[in-house]
Amino acid sequence: MGQHEEGYVKFQAYWQKQAPLPWHQLQELNACRQLLYQAGLIGVNADGIGYGNLSQRWQNTNQFIITGSATGHLPQLSPQHYALVKQVDLAANRLWCEGPIIASSESMSHAAIFLTCPWVEAVAHVHHLGLWQSLLHRYPSTAQEAAYGTPEMAFSIIQLLRETDLPERKLLVMQGHYEGLIAFGSLAEVASILISKCTGVPE
Repeated sequence: MGQHEEGYVKFQAYWQKQAPLPWHQLQELNACRQLLYQAGLIGVNADGIGYGNLSQRWQNTNQFIITGSATGHLPQLSPQHYALVKQVDLAANRLWCEGPIIASSESMSHAAIFLTCPWVEAVAHVHHLGLWQSLLHRYPSTAQEAAYGTPEMAFSIIQLLRETDLPERKLLVMQGHYEGLIAFGSLAEVASILISKCTGVPE
């Protein structure tokens, strides 16, 4: 599955358009997103296609705030660029969200982690070719046939969480999604894990 399809929502979305969340509730998440954007882990490719998204668990529930669909190319986000995912049905590939924008195309993968690991505060999906090539099969890697934004990807992630040391590593390779990586933990951990590896800090 090529990166050129990034941003295409594959799930059935039930989106209720609403006013944005207050900015003070988004600032910590947005600051982390800015770090990832500045590191080139969220951004836009040579064809002008945006990539990358970031989420944060909402008020100790299985709901989460996530960057909106097709926002990866934007250097700065505002409250208008975040959605609240209220509920997901992974098996039926359905999602319910609200806010000024529809939730990211990668929301199902984020949901799989939040549902499986109650201790996870944040999830980031980023792109980095060098890191993807270096970590493929060295770190937990999703099934080759699992395309981004699909139930197959979500269930492949859940399998890795249950059957490998992924909960300790907090970083996985999306084998069937060229350049794609997912990190999770606290917001600080997500930024630290990804940026340190991309800048060559030893493991």
